[in-house]
Amino acid sequence: MKQEEIKHLLPEVFQRTVRPGNPLAGLLAVMEDLHEPSEDVLGRLATFFNPYQAPDAFVPYLAGWVDLDMFLREVPEGTPSGAQSTFPTGTGRLRELVAAAAYLSRWRGTARGLLLFLETATGVEGFAVDEQVLDKSGRAIPYHIRVHAPAVVKQHETLIRRIVQLEKPAYVTFEVQFDE
Repeated sequence: MKQEEIKHLLPEVFQRTVRPGNPLAGLLAVMEDLHEPSEDVLGRLATFFNPYQAPDAFVPYLAGWVDLDMFLREVPEGTPSGAQSTFPTGTGRLRELVAAAAYLSRWRGTARGLLLFLETATGVEGFAVDEQVLDKSGRAIPYHIRVHAPAVVKQHETLIRRIVQLEKPAYVTFEVQFDE
């Protein structure tokens, strides 16, 4: 709020006494300065709820709103206070996941949903789900899947396993195989 706007909120007797250089005018100037940071945030509030425009520090908070915070790494001990949890493949990939969360939830528990989630989380295509895994004798293993992942995402194996564990149907067992 500007000084004039704040002045009009005061009782009439105070409004008449505001003159340049007097203590009340100085108080109004201080109040304007105190309101400025809040008004700046309120002026661009919509950007905070857009995963592509939100500040980096706010994206993990948005991820929590769409139940993706379980994929964030905890901040290691000894890290300065105020540090944010991180997503293993970066904030850009987390932004993509937050933006796609509603669509991905529609396909949760399906091979298509699992592939979309993995590709969005890593930014790499080429995942595949084998739903007919055979044991050594050639019989299909019931309720078991094998996820084939490109070799370039081997460094994110922990994230991939966590995604598969949480996105597959609860009764299904799985294995992850990195293809060369």
